[in-house]
Order: sequence, then C-alpha cells, then structure tokens
Amino acid sequence: MVVVGGGMAGARLAQQLAAGAGSSGIAVTVLAEEPHPAYNRVLLAEVLAGRYPAEVIALPRPGAGVTWRPGARAAALDRAARAVLCEDGTAVPYDALVLATGSNPVLPPLHGLGTAGGGRLPDGVHPFRTLDDCLALDACLTPGAAAVVVGGGLLGVSAARALAERGAQVVLAHQGEHLLERHIDADAASLLSAHLTALGVEVHTACRARGVLTDAATGRVTGVELADGYRLDAALVVLACGVRPRTGLARSAGLALGARGGVVVDDRLRTPDDPRVYALGDCAEHAGVVHGLAGAAQEQADVLARVLAGDRGARYGGTRALVRLTLPDGPGPGPVDLAAFGETTPAPGDDVVRLADATRGAYRKIVVRGDRLRGGILLGDLGGVGALARAWEGDEPLPATPLLHLLTHDGGY
Repeated sequence: MVVVGGGMAGARLAQQLAAGAGSSGIAVTVLAEEPHPAYNRVLLAEVLAGRYPAEVIALPRPGAGVTWRPGARAAALDRAARAVLCEDGTAVPYDALVLATGSNPVLPPLHGLGTAGGGRLPDGVHPFRTLDDCLALDACLTPGAAAVVVGGGLLGVSAARALAERGAQVVLAHQGEHLLERHIDADAASLLSAHLTALGVEVHTACRARGVLTDAATGRVTGVELADGYRLDAALVVLACGVRPRTGLARSAGLALGARGGVVVDDRLRTPDDPRVYALGDCAEHAGVVHGLAGAAQEQADVLARVLAGDRGARYGGTRALVRLTLPDGPGPGPVDLAAFGETTPAPGDDVVRLADATRGAYRKIVVRGDRLRGGILLGDLGGVGALARAWEGDEPLPATPLLHLLTHDGGY
C-alpha cells in the first residue's frame, strides 16, 4: 500500500497498519513531501509562541512494515499501471493507494501578492499552515515588529496570540462580522476579542484587506491596505484565510471531486472511480463534507486501517468534531479556554440556555432540540465540557433535569 502524504492523517494510518502488521501483512510506503518527521499541526502556534521546540510536536514514528520517504513529492498517478510517479523520476507501484494530501492555505486575492515574481510571496508575507511556515516566521520575528494577521478563524487567532506572546505589535484583520464565526456566536466572540486585546492584539472585524504594500527597492512588505483605504504598517503579514483540499493529483488522474472541492469517498473511504484508491483527511469529501479538522482525520485513519485489514463491517459515518482553543495568560482577564461543538445557531423551536459573566470573561451556551443536545459553546471555563461533549457525540437523551443544570460543572449527570 502507498500513502501519498505524511501529515497527521497519513501518519496515523501508517501507525495503525503497522500496529496490526503481523495479522494484516500489509507493506506500507509513505511518500511524505515535507522533509520533517510527521508532526502535530494543531501545536504549530505553540512552537511559534516559543512554548515548545519544534521537535516536541513530532508524532511517534510508525513501526515495522512502514517505509517512510521524507521529501518525496508525488507528481502524477498512473492508475492503469497502478503506480505513483515522483518528481525524482521514480515510480512507486501500489496494490492500494491512499491519498492523504491534506490542504493548501487559501491565498486571498490581494493586490501586490504577486510582486515577488515566480509565484513567490513578497518578502515578509507568510502563510501559516506547515512547520516550514512556522520556522520561517520564527526566523524573521523580532520584538516590537509590526505584524498584521489577515483572517480571524482558528489559525488566525492562534497566530495572532503567538506573535503577541513573542512581543510583536499585532493587528488582526478579519473580514467576517466576528471572530471564529464558523464555530461561535457574536457574544462569545466579543469576549474572545477582549481577551486578545488584553494580550496586546488590536482586533478589527468586518474589515476587508485589499492589498499588500511593498518597498519598490527591496520588495519587502511594508503594510496592508484595507478596503476603506486605511493602511496598516507591517514588517510581517500572516495570511490565515482558511484552507482548501489539495486535490491536484486526484484531478489529473480523473478522480471525482465533490461540491466542496474534496476527493469524493464512500463510507469505506474509497473513491467511486477506482476501487484501489482511497482518500482521507483534509483532501477527502464524505457525504458532501470536508472536515478539515485533526480529529476527523484521525477517525478516518482508524476506520480505513480496519477496512484495509479486511474488516468488512468498518464504516465511516462522519465526525462530530469538538473545536478547542487555549489562549495564555494576559495582562487582563487571564487565560481563556474555548470549546465549541455542533450547531451553535439555534433553529426555530430549539431551546437555548446561556450563562454569561463578563467580569470573569466566561460564557456558556447550549442548544437543545427535544431531548437531544445539538450544540454548545463554552468559553473561559470548560468545567462539564466532557459530559456535554459525550452527550452530543453519542446523541444520547438528556437527563430529566432543568436545562440550566446542563451548564453546571458536571453537565447535570
């Protein structure tokens, strides 16, 4: 079996197959484009903040039966010959092929991004997706440097607080009405914004960046121009505008892509065009959904390992992912933890319970439909999140207690 991609999804699959190598007899080759060992991408902001050295976030190496090829970039798939063609000219044959190619950062259509030529970003402009991105930022970061982060999703918020921890003067510019709008509501976002402000991050929402400004002589970035004409000075610009599935290999090989841009897979994570080809992680689209979260990638890897080992009952039914974020101590309200899951915007007829404490920077909200928990947000105090998440993930009936009790520390259980 050949796995194209050595990120969290590919590494998890290789580990699971290696653990059962004696019974499955599967020989695994992982074509890992990045030169580094597999690492936990969720912790990149901790490396940027200086909390961890890069080697700490490395994942365990797969065991026997796995050949790991770092720096091996797949250039094309020859489905007729059942081989992966690599940029170094080698051809790697397969009986089963798994695409774990992940995702690419979205580069917004900003004026000035192409000024470096050759498809390169101007000096001082960085995406924030890989360990190399993180190390490049670290190398040019100096205390007091003016930095602009474009994008207020999970990556943008994480990058902004990490840069602030390193002493940069950070502005976070987000086009949406509030931070993390995919995961939390406006009330929770307001508290999150206050905490970032206490860390020294200047937060602007409903604010669209129009272009990057560069020095004509050196080509280095000097600022960001907003849609209203206002200019933000910047020695560093971090682009955190989301990701999209990386599917160039699949597209060139004639594999079907879904409406969300991912490689279409069924409940066994197999492509409908070729029974020998599978996909998982950020590049896979199952039932019209591309999850783009580490938890989903790991769950898919576990299921696919069972499928490839011959478990006829193994099926992937989708992931009910819990989103978590931790911001460190600051001069204001102190550390804050955030957890969000499910449908945080209620539908007509849903019951909603909220508890807010602006003084302590705490916010709790749950959405209940009938006797089932449909979603929730906990910010500042995660007591009870375990019980709530289990009830939501298991789609279990809620206990016969007043709904307000669900927001106590034991979740009412």
